[in-house]
Amino acid sequence: MLFAPLHFLVGSTGAGKTTYALRFCQEAGAVRFSVDEWMSALFWMDSPQPLEAAWSMERVGRCSDQIWATALQVARLGAPCVLELGFGSRERRETYAARAEAAGLSVRFHLLEAPREERWARVQRRNQEIGPHAQLAFAVTREMFDFTETFWDPPTEAEMTRYNGIRVAS
Repeated sequence: MLFAPLHFLVGSTGAGKTTYALRFCQEAGAVRFSVDEWMSALFWMDSPQPLEAAWSMERVGRCSDQIWATALQVARLGAPCVLELGFGSRERRETYAARAEAAGLSVRFHLLEAPREERWARVQRRNQEIGPHAQLAFAVTREMFDFTETFWDPPTEAEMTRYNGIRVAS
């Protein structure tokens, strides 16, 4: 039995993943899963101040696991899924790609790239839109942005080839 593909959005903070995902899902009839949205809805209101990386990462892991379980069910029903799970590290991409392959699902990488300062400028603009109807319900500080940059490991050409990767102008 063939299942719907999983589309992994790969890019660092501010690369345009959410904007691209919204458009792609509309065009492809795909279901979008965003760890940022799940974190906003489930955990940010209870976050310690100042924000602690360990506290955040534990909850990101919980959200990612639940998103995976749900996306797996949806893909098995025939709907393509777009995963915005912070695929910034090779290890994370490999872990989820192996899970997909074990479940009989195909994976496609969508790599969004933009220069670091352009991405930071986008994040600052997005921070100005925070509110009940914003794409993201919390502001990303420079400290958060710089922290996520330490994990960014762009996919190699071999990864892009293996996972039918496409480069998306953002």
